[in-house]
Amino acid sequence: MTAGTKLEPSLVNVRIKISALWTSMLFVFVYVDLFSLYRRDFRADLEAGEVGGFTINQAFLLGVTAYVVIPSLMVFLALVLRPRVNRIVNIALGIVYSLTIIAGAIGEWNYYILGSAVEVALLAAIVYYAWTWPRE
Repeated sequence: MTAGTKLEPSLVNVRIKISALWTSMLFVFVYVDLFSLYRRDFRADLEAGEVGGFTINQAFLLGVTAYVVIPSLMVFLALVLRPRVNRIVNIALGIVYSLTIIAGAIGEWNYYILGSAVEVALLAAIVYYAWTWPRE
């Protein structure tokens, strides 16, 4: 190789970009919540059976599980759904999850706000790629 060698640009399929963005968002999502366990105030709330003003019960845990399962499934579904459906689902979920993440970050610690900002940026990229999905 010479110093003047150029790297060949490679095109990455929009499905793979969106799937990778969902994966990245989930990593940040999990770690921000995991880091909360280092906070005494958060652990005290857990011990009292409460999180963010919600009582921890079966309905709460079912809802939280559904909330996490949806983007987890999007990692795969972004690769297999028909383009029209894929585009609509990614735009809708990207917007909805962004709004819930922003709402959840209000009044939180700085690490949580930073993580939430990164999550929203990744979701904005999902919406962007879905919105600008190339036509055949």
